[in-house]
Amino acid sequence: MEDLILPQTVRYRVQQRIKSGDSMALKKQRIRSSFNLGGEQAEADSLLEEAFFETGDYEMIESRTESKCFVIGRTGAGKSAALSRIEDLHPEHVIRINPEDLSLPYITNLQAIRWLDSLEVNLDQFWIALWKHVILVEVIRHRYKVDSPVAKSNMLANLRDWIRNDRTKAAALEYLDEFEGRFWCEADERVKEITDTFSQKVSAEAGVKFGVPAIDLTAGTSGELGRSTATRAELVDRFQRLVNETQLARLNKMMEILNDHVLDSEQHFTYLIIDDLDRDWVDERVANDLIRCLFSTVVSLKRVTRLRILVALRTNIFQELDFGKRGAAQEEKFRALVLPLRWTRTSLERLLDERVKAATSGEEEGPKTVRALLPHANKTRGNPLDYILDRTLLRPRDAISFVNLCLRESVDKRAVSWEAIQAAEPGYSEGRLLALRDEWKLTYPGIDQVLNKLRGCSSAMSVPEFVAVLEDIALLTAEADFPGTQWLTTATAGVWAAAEGEAWHVTYGPLLKVLYSLGIVGIAADGSKAPKFHLDDPALIDRRSRMDTCKSVYVHRMLHSALDVRRPQERRGQAPEDY
Repeated sequence: MEDLILPQTVRYRVQQRIKSGDSMALKKQRIRSSFNLGGEQAEADSLLEEAFFETGDYEMIESRTESKCFVIGRTGAGKSAALSRIEDLHPEHVIRINPEDLSLPYITNLQAIRWLDSLEVNLDQFWIALWKHVILVEVIRHRYKVDSPVAKSNMLANLRDWIRNDRTKAAALEYLDEFEGRFWCEADERVKEITDTFSQKVSAEAGVKFGVPAIDLTAGTSGELGRSTATRAELVDRFQRLVNETQLARLNKMMEILNDHVLDSEQHFTYLIIDDLDRDWVDERVANDLIRCLFSTVVSLKRVTRLRILVALRTNIFQELDFGKRGAAQEEKFRALVLPLRWTRTSLERLLDERVKAATSGEEEGPKTVRALLPHANKTRGNPLDYILDRTLLRPRDAISFVNLCLRESVDKRAVSWEAIQAAEPGYSEGRLLALRDEWKLTYPGIDQVLNKLRGCSSAMSVPEFVAVLEDIALLTAEADFPGTQWLTTATAGVWAAAEGEAWHVTYGPLLKVLYSLGIVGIAADGSKAPKFHLDDPALIDRRSRMDTCKSVYVHRMLHSALDVRRPQERRGQAPEDY
């Protein structure tokens, strides 16, 4: 009871209630060790269903008429949570395709596929046909509950009866007949069958036309044939035509059947969800092509009016997609269909409030908002919720993680104190540093070593101070064991070839842009003391007029503790200023 400051009469009554065993009221007001605001990941979040907060972005995702279909966001932004919410609310209308279940690693490891890839044959038409087949069959299976040969026969008979007078559509149905005995099987079996058939065609063609044994369809074989430019050109031309002769024509007709006869009413409206494309589900060598061709497939299937396909993808993977193969117009089309997930301070506070309510739903007493859990604001320390959100990248995962750690430091207390927040911050900051590394290590190998160059720096650096840090980072390219030499060499090319008199942000621009886009540093331009980060102004770093007035570069507060960042006044023995 030492932590309670109560009037003497009230303290006496409390003591009497405790002596009589009636301490329930106090117990309800104390933070239990099991009390938290849910898990940081959708699949491990016990409060997701009960405390889901519907933002405007989610309303667009759930809408049956919204055209945007690519849900893009950084790790922890809520992509998977939003798609899981749709599954919870519309279980009879949702199909989920897991990339890991499609045997795509099996496909990319086939000798024939590797051989064609080594010849630089464009496999886009094959990948698009494969995606279309998977999606079309999954939708038909879901609509007609096709799980046996009898169910398949009945479904085909019904479709034929509806379109008997349309010869082109009837011909499209023959496509399904080609998978007799396999239609109701799992997707990975059907994918393997399609690919094996294609591989056999490639092997046969290579043997008949060019005398290449099937067993020799390896990268080494293409290298031998590549010695003859004419032979190689003939190979590429022939197999490019073979790839282009896939079943796309009949698949496109199947889309008409899907729209006119399968999903023929609103009661059959279907969401098709594709998530987890950021996991190690396929050889990185072809992942870009597979995802890009998936995007093309989704765009073409938008003509099916009662089918809403939603593809979730991490921001860094989307940025790496090479749309150039499809032309600028195609890239523009894709980007017009992107829904970037963004959160504001207000929406994050409301999300935390919903979770507090859900976590205390069985208790009459206790806090019902996140502010009620936290200490009061004061002039010395400021607002505790602002303090927490200032140390996030405005993502649900960050905010939930920080508050949960604060609660862990407050077990058996009536509320979270400022001391608990400060005790929780080092662990939270270390966790975010590791999460940042894991999020970007495929795009920027060695990013953890780059971040380590900021260790012990000032939270607000002058331009010369920051340039010195950037030069230290550039020197990593000379270290034999640094895994990110390729990307860092590109990002620091201007450092080694700097022209005299060139503005600092031009010379160091590519490297600065990496740190800025990841949210690691912010810029104070136009004489302002308050820095702007990527969340505030994604395009700031590209505007020379603003960068010319840059006076200071700031490290994000989220990383201060983990990187031992010093505040400017600490060097002069003064009280630190919380930028």
